[in-house]
Amino acid sequence: MEKLDKRTVKIMTGNEACAEAAIAAGMRFFAGYPITPSSEIAEILSKRLPEVGGVFIQMEDEIASMGAIIGASLSGLKSMTATSGPGFSLMQENIGYASMAEVPVVVVNVMRGGPSTGLPTLPSQADVMQARWGTHGDHPVIAVTPSTVQEIYEWTVKSFNFSEKYRVPVILLLDEIIGHLNEKIVIPDTDEIKIINRPLSTDPPEKYIPYKFTEDDVPPIAHYGTGYRFNVTGLSHDETGFPTNDPKKIDALYRRINRKIERYKNEIIFYKTELLDDAEICLVSYGSSARSAKRALREARASGIKVGLFQIYVLWPFPYEALREISKRIRKFIVPEMNLGQIAHEVECATRTDCIKVNRVDGSPITPQEVLEKIKYVSI
Repeated sequence: MEKLDKRTVKIMTGNEACAEAAIAAGMRFFAGYPITPSSEIAEILSKRLPEVGGVFIQMEDEIASMGAIIGASLSGLKSMTATSGPGFSLMQENIGYASMAEVPVVVVNVMRGGPSTGLPTLPSQADVMQARWGTHGDHPVIAVTPSTVQEIYEWTVKSFNFSEKYRVPVILLLDEIIGHLNEKIVIPDTDEIKIINRPLSTDPPEKYIPYKFTEDDVPPIAHYGTGYRFNVTGLSHDETGFPTNDPKKIDALYRRINRKIERYKNEIIFYKTELLDDAEICLVSYGSSARSAKRALREARASGIKVGLFQIYVLWPFPYEALREISKRIRKFIVPEMNLGQIAHEVECATRTDCIKVNRVDGSPITPQEVLEKIKYVSI
């Protein structure tokens, strides 16, 4: 194990990096059910969590797993579960519950091919729309999508920070490729890791209002077991947490829980650009597919083709405004992704243009050559 100052250099898989980063972020409760290709996260945490005073529970299914992390979070523990497509589907009702009750949790989805049991051991990026709209109703959500093992470590920590700061479920979208990929990463010293904790109420128990409207739209939380007693429900509720049929209170609740993400979207949305200053063609990609897009970018540039890259790290909320601004000077957009065009649809909405799609749904990764062929075709 190599040391750089106080930082540690290691070789690890993406799933291992996710587990270690969650512990570094302060996660002390994990409940989950094994499912390929995410099972290593649970396996690693079953050993590591007890070592740091945390709790690991293997649940009977994914529905119970979501319920358990919601309960643990309400008791004050940073909580996480990990799954893949079929399990993610089962979690949707309780993800909606966490959204309505404003319970901070992190849900890792190491994506595989579907629908149904689909391709258990092969990669996909077909859950990106489910991450946004999988549960019913107008609800807030943050979904992030790293592309390297190093980024998995960094964005796992950021996922917990987002969840805690905004009291919202955060979806960490990996895929089988980067979940099982071995790469060298630099693990920062604990002093270098920025940790955000949820806003805690300073009101005494007898005066605590669990969902009171605040200036920043994020009500302070109290924890069960610390002298506070309050109601939590998935029903539309007023500031006290009890159900209400008052149209004004219902409207105010729904608008607030969605506004707290829309209001701070400029602090949440994150993307990186490469070589877009003089580009005529723009690649828009995310996750493991962005790796192939970067290689194709280098080869196209070496051939004299003016192409750039817009890599998305936070898929939801989506960077509509940034892409709309770029579209003023870009001739064509190419979107490589391992599905049939889920994010390409959003790019088209943002740019008001027809995108060139590079899609694979056969369990194989998109190759740099496939992307390069589309670049050359568009550049003619």
